[in-house]
Amino acid sequence: MAALVVVLVIVVIAGLIAAGRAVRVVQQYEKGIIFRFGKVLPEVRGPGLALIRPIGDRMQKVNMQIATIAVPAQEGITRDNVSVRVDAVVYYRVVDPIKATINVQDYQFAILQQAQTSLRSIIGQSEMDQLLAERETVNRELRRIIDEPTEEPWGIRVERVEIKDVSLPEGMKRSMSRQAEAERERRARIITADGEYQASKRLSAAAAVMAKDPAALQLRLLQTVVEVAAEKNSTLVMPIPVELLRFFDRVHSGGSASGTAEEPEDRGDEEVAAAEAAITHTSVPELATPEAPPVPEVAAASASVPELGTGDGDGAAASGLAGGATGESATGEEVPSTRR
Repeated sequence: MAALVVVLVIVVIAGLIAAGRAVRVVQQYEKGIIFRFGKVLPEVRGPGLALIRPIGDRMQKVNMQIATIAVPAQEGITRDNVSVRVDAVVYYRVVDPIKATINVQDYQFAILQQAQTSLRSIIGQSEMDQLLAERETVNRELRRIIDEPTEEPWGIRVERVEIKDVSLPEGMKRSMSRQAEAERERRARIITADGEYQASKRLSAAAAVMAKDPAALQLRLLQTVVEVAAEKNSTLVMPIPVELLRFFDRVHSGGSASGTAEEPEDRGDEEVAAAEAAITHTSVPELATPEAPPVPEVAAASASVPELGTGDGDGAAASGLAGGATGESATGEEVPSTRR
């Protein structure tokens, strides 16, 4: 009898152990894979109570939730030769529990390593401005690089990749600050110049309107005086433009009994023409030029001179002839000889 009780107890304990091994509870976010004598069954157990064989069957549960992996910061050099340090976050989930269990030993560690290498690759392919300003483009490209070798062979889909932080060297930060400051100054100057250009256009149009009616300029001046006088100043400066003085001059010269302005006759051109005619028709006496006396012709003496005697009579005659031939006038001028 005691032996029967012991057998019954052993059977009950064995039944409980078998029932415990045969009954499995699968959570809503899990999938169950059955290994029967080491071979995986194609049927995947869903959430709820799952019964398996107590001998030869083994169930492995796979979490189907979206998992998060923080990728450690990776240092690299961008395409424009800037050293940066980038860290990211990867969101993934299992879409095929059989592949995730059989094809890869530890898919979490594999995803982490793939994310690190892909992050280094995307750093080298991108420029610094893209990492800072075009985060969405870089995230999509990084997701594509990580998801391409993992979804089909491993049964893991990368849902999203986010770059958390991009660390730059201090020198690069200072250079970017100076560049941003210069860019803001350039925009400020352009806006100021544009405003001055538009204001000059408006002022030119206003000047054209005032030029048609000079009274508008006087009204504008009075308005300016009113604006200046609104402030509590002890001194008031009133500029008087030349156009205003000309306006008053025209009004004063044009005020007559009939109310019509008579412009004075312009006789300047006629007076100048009369003066030029008077100068042209005035006869100026010509100065007489004295005629020069004729130049006497000096004839060369070709006749032989007779020999003079030693007598007084002959000497006097000879001297008389010589004096007549080369005689001088009372004024000292040479008189031409009439003797041939």
